[in-house]
Amino acid sequence: MTQTILLAMFSFSLAMSISPGPVNMMIITSGINHGFVKTFSFISGATIGFTLLLVLIALGLSNMFTLYPTLFSMLEILGAMFIIYIGYKIASSRGILDIEQSEQKKLKFYEGFLLQWLNPKAWVASISGVSMFAIDDMSLIIFVVMYFIVCYISLSFWGVLGQKATVFLNTNMRLKVFNIIMGTILIISAFSLILTNL
Repeated sequence: MTQTILLAMFSFSLAMSISPGPVNMMIITSGINHGFVKTFSFISGATIGFTLLLVLIALGLSNMFTLYPTLFSMLEILGAMFIIYIGYKIASSRGILDIEQSEQKKLKFYEGFLLQWLNPKAWVASISGVSMFAIDDMSLIIFVVMYFIVCYISLSFWGVLGQKATVFLNTNMRLKVFNIIMGTILIISAFSLILTNL
């Protein structure tokens, strides 16, 4: 395998993993509210969920969309509904001093895992990546391993960034306003996704 292909794999993985999207917005918000350590389970869920999706698409899961064309639209609507749920969960968080509620509102492993399976961006990234880089079995293995590592590092970057941003969001009022803004942005983006399918 040439260095050019490896560089292309790395660039694709990095661009798709680090670019802002619902998952990264949730991670930065969780990093601000709970710190990196408590956000890491969500990051792990999102990374493992995406990697499993990538592998299954390489094994032929994407053929479902050919057999059932409306399935992708249904997936987008389910994904949007799940993002609305997470957006509400973030927007209704009161603040950093409310430790009991903070634990309750903390994003969990299964939410990160599920979100990737309901995230149209994750499906598009997986299908595109597999079609470009799964030339043979060895290429596929290298691509999956590289994507897994790059995804983990990229999502962790957003978690660390969120934790560092607590310097500016160091009061309950600021944190509450931030949570409302981020939750609302997620809800609006999810509704716009639903409207495109109507």
